[in-house]
Amino acid sequence: MATILLIEDDEILLDVLRYNLEQAGYAVETASDGVSGLELSRRIRPDLVILDVMLPRLDGFSVCRTITRESLVPIVLLTALQDESHRIAGLELGAIDYVVKPFSMGELLARTRSILRWNERRHQTPHADQLQAWNIRLDRAGRRVWLDEHEIDLSNKEFDLLACLMAHMGIALSRDLLLEYVWGADFLGSNRTIDVHIRWLREKLEPDPANPVLIRTVRGIGYCFENPAAEQQQPTSSEQAAS
Repeated sequence: MATILLIEDDEILLDVLRYNLEQAGYAVETASDGVSGLELSRRIRPDLVILDVMLPRLDGFSVCRTITRESLVPIVLLTALQDESHRIAGLELGAIDYVVKPFSMGELLARTRSILRWNERRHQTPHADQLQAWNIRLDRAGRRVWLDEHEIDLSNKEFDLLACLMAHMGIALSRDLLLEYVWGADFLGSNRTIDVHIRWLREKLEPDPANPVLIRTVRGIGYCFENPAAEQQQPTSSEQAAS
């Protein structure tokens, strides 16, 4: 049975969410402020965190930032903020999804099931531990990335997306395929999520993010990870003729 940590300060909504999640077959732990929620997350190690943004003592963005630095647990943000920049900020901090209030219980339960299935598949899929391209080294087991000798701080989704691209180097991957591979086939969000995360990766990894050489846009398809070093090592036609 999956355990869900629900962090919400509205007592009525907290009770409604807890009841429906328990009826759906999940074990539910609750907290009504950011500090208590963070402490509970560290103690029980839940399978999913559903986190309100506007919390007393410690806001949801701060809680999200800390949890994603300390663990790989997926986080869904609950927010009444309609501005897109706030929702993007939550994704950038490592949340896997967000639900805007007011929302239907059916929608939240569907997203919960989708994320938990994705998380289970992610842990069952075998991968090569080390990926290397140009000056980028990725350690899947340790979930760490280095650019030259400097470690790069990536969110959970940025890491998974980069690992997917590097594992299929030189192959154009569609947005839908990337979305399914990284977020899961049941993810209900838009594939625009891919574009946002690609932009963030380019800003962290590309020498010139405006003119990317690593993560190339393939018009009408999606994205392709290239290795500039491999291209530089290809012999020219004159070199081939001389050999």
